[in-house]
Amino acid sequence: MTINRISSGGEFEAKIGYCRAVVAGGFVYVSGTVGEGETVADQCRTALGTISDALDEAGSSLAQTVRVVYYLPDRKDFEGCWPILADAFGDNPPAASMVECRLIDDRFRIEIEVTALAD
Repeated sequence: MTINRISSGGEFEAKIGYCRAVVAGGFVYVSGTVGEGETVADQCRTALGTISDALDEAGSSLAQTVRVVYYLPDRKDFEGCWPILADAFGDNPPAASMVECRLIDDRFRIEIEVTALAD
């Protein structure tokens, strides 16, 4: 089996020792991704942008996402992301879970992890 590793050059990739995404076995596994910005909505949008870029590089897309997990330090913030997520996944909603937990840095309000079909 061929494994393709995709790096986005994010600050935590080198510090922790992981890559943004791995293509293997017909799937693209995108690591938990945080975004930039002051609000959870801003961070959600930029995280989805980073994820979309990784999926594009892997030959996939948000439309081919089959599973998504959202991690938030405060579950009350999640509802503000719903319109952004509904727009991002459109007519191709994946299976999803939301977990309330602490993130790697207190400045982050959401982390998103996806699994998508590879072409």
